[in-house]
Amino acid sequence: MKKYIFVLLCLLSSTMAYSQHTLKAIIKDGESNKPLAGATAAVQGTTISASADANGALELSGIPGGRQVIRFSYIGYEDRFDTLTFPLAQTTPLIVLINPGDEELEEVVISTTRSSRTIEDIPTRVEAITLEELGEKANMKPGDIRMLLNESTGIQTQQTSATSANANIRIQGLDGRYTQILQDGFPLYSGFSSSLSIMQIPPLNLYQVEVIKGSSSTLYGGGAIAGLVNLITKKPSKDGELSFMANATSAKGLDLSSFYGKKFGKFGVTVFASRNANQAYDPADIGFSAIPDFERYTANPILYYYPSERTQLSLGLNASKEERLGGDLSYIDGNEGDFYFEQNNTERLSTQLCLEHRLSESSLLSVKNSLSYFNRDIAVPDFNFDGKQIASFSEVAYNLNRERMDWVIGTNLWTDKFSERNADAVEARDYNITTIGAFAQNTFTPVDWIVLESGLRADYVTPSPANKSKGLFILPRVSALFKISDRLTSRIGSGMGYKTPTIFTQEAENITFRNILPLNISQTDAETSIGGNADINYNTFIGEDVTFSINHMFYYTYLKNPLILTLRPDNLYEFKNASGYVDTKGVETNMKLGYEWVKLFLGYTYTDARQHYNEMVSDMPLTPKHRVNTVLMLEKEDNFRIGLEAYYFSPQQLNDGSRGRDYWINGVMVEKMFEKFSLFLNFENIFDTRQSRFGSIYSGNMRNPEFNEIYAPVDGRVINGGIKLNIL
Repeated sequence: MKKYIFVLLCLLSSTMAYSQHTLKAIIKDGESNKPLAGATAAVQGTTISASADANGALELSGIPGGRQVIRFSYIGYEDRFDTLTFPLAQTTPLIVLINPGDEELEEVVISTTRSSRTIEDIPTRVEAITLEELGEKANMKPGDIRMLLNESTGIQTQQTSATSANANIRIQGLDGRYTQILQDGFPLYSGFSSSLSIMQIPPLNLYQVEVIKGSSSTLYGGGAIAGLVNLITKKPSKDGELSFMANATSAKGLDLSSFYGKKFGKFGVTVFASRNANQAYDPADIGFSAIPDFERYTANPILYYYPSERTQLSLGLNASKEERLGGDLSYIDGNEGDFYFEQNNTERLSTQLCLEHRLSESSLLSVKNSLSYFNRDIAVPDFNFDGKQIASFSEVAYNLNRERMDWVIGTNLWTDKFSERNADAVEARDYNITTIGAFAQNTFTPVDWIVLESGLRADYVTPSPANKSKGLFILPRVSALFKISDRLTSRIGSGMGYKTPTIFTQEAENITFRNILPLNISQTDAETSIGGNADINYNTFIGEDVTFSINHMFYYTYLKNPLILTLRPDNLYEFKNASGYVDTKGVETNMKLGYEWVKLFLGYTYTDARQHYNEMVSDMPLTPKHRVNTVLMLEKEDNFRIGLEAYYFSPQQLNDGSRGRDYWINGVMVEKMFEKFSLFLNFENIFDTRQSRFGSIYSGNMRNPEFNEIYAPVDGRVINGGIKLNIL
């Protein structure tokens, strides 16, 4: 009998040891006592875990009996470990307080939308390239901003010259003239001055780059049909910054840059200066330069004055000068004879004045003004195109930021005058355009789970394009942000845009503006557009330590009255509105996985851009339908950084009806950080993908070549490396 009782007791004790229990808890902020939705709890040594709901409440079930260690965690907070014995004597939910970490997560504040909200609280879809990412991209191409733009989904930098490396930016398959490039909100790169712009902007003095894809004309006017890129420069700080970068390349390039910024009481100053140069480089050994011989100097000093805590005044100067020569290497080396060449000499000079006065804690009055001068001289055998552009931009705006509602109201005046010198074969292509605009934008949060944004702009352009409104453009825009949960959000937006007729297009650039007739803006329709996009964004944990996020966007743009270059029977070119339209639609997907110091980025872009001309449909030339971005980053803060990249481009339609080849571009970047300096080494296009390896890039003879369209890299493998110094 005693034996049976002993066996029964053993069975009971075994059942108790392997019984499963439940823990109910409410996780709150240790300082504010607010519930932390999305916080997690996990039983150490098991796969048992749960996430908190909107009230911070969660339930862990299936917990083995006995002593267990429970880990409570939340992004940006210190982990808390509690040792509990199950079954618990307490039946009510356990209140768990966790404290913010010593290093708080950096909030990305967006200035392009002018609402001073963080990126998570803006209905307009904005992509921000932050300071850390800019540092990574600067290692790869310190001389210009092509790299940091081209490696984003939906953005392509399109090379327009085989020998001079000229390029423009295309967003979602649309030509570069439909994208506005701003610096600190100033339109310094429009019209004629958009030529070579992305090739002449070094990234070292940039604090953040903000990209809006789709029509953004409400705040910034015509030209932002495909989107806009706002280059935000660094501001002076009390601690100050003094940094230098030196970079040398295997393609005979040398980049030297410096930046200084500091506050001194009521004054502050930032100074950026750089010299970027390259000798002519011919990796294909065909006698033509893939990278031209060029030398460029850039200076951007800005003076800040803070007369009071409510007022800030800044005055800046942006100056650059470049001489660029591409073509036959014999000509570049100084030999005399009948050689092909392409020479570009440019000068940029602009001022930026900004006055901001805070009328109250919630209202701000700002006044902006810029004056710009741009001169460019293009020379090819037997032809020269020489012109200058003088432009101005003035704006007065009022911002009102309340807890649930923001207002931006303003008006601006934009002048743009171009004068051509030494016009040949055709008369000068001069123009003088004035645009007067007024705008209003409202951002409203009626309830916590939705944010609404609506805007309206009215522009009057003289001389008037031949549209029904005779120069008046009304541009509405709406967007909404839905906060479905703390981990799931969605945005939707739509807007209208326009572009006044201009001869400064990629087509005209390809033929160096030769034999193009003047544009009569009063007899040419403006290009107008309507489009929209919608996205969904989700972020979560996989297990306890792996972060995962995904963003998926759909977009569509309809462009009416597209301006195209046509060849007349007398062999002169003229711009005409096409009989038809252009539409572009597609998807962009971005995924990110993170585990401790390892990050994996995956991106996919599908672009279906089509021309509907004269009842015929064709693919937009030089636009890959499929593109894949992959980046693996291994990084320990203030220690080292290793990046592995691979980018795929599908075959592209060419203007002659043929198709280019698909290709991959791969790269490796390594950086080692020390206390005051870092060393970096980058292997770009490591497998030497080049269009010249797919076939000849020109036909005819070297004295009178006909260059094929450029759809793939021509510079091939380039290795670069250097040093970055941080004195302050």
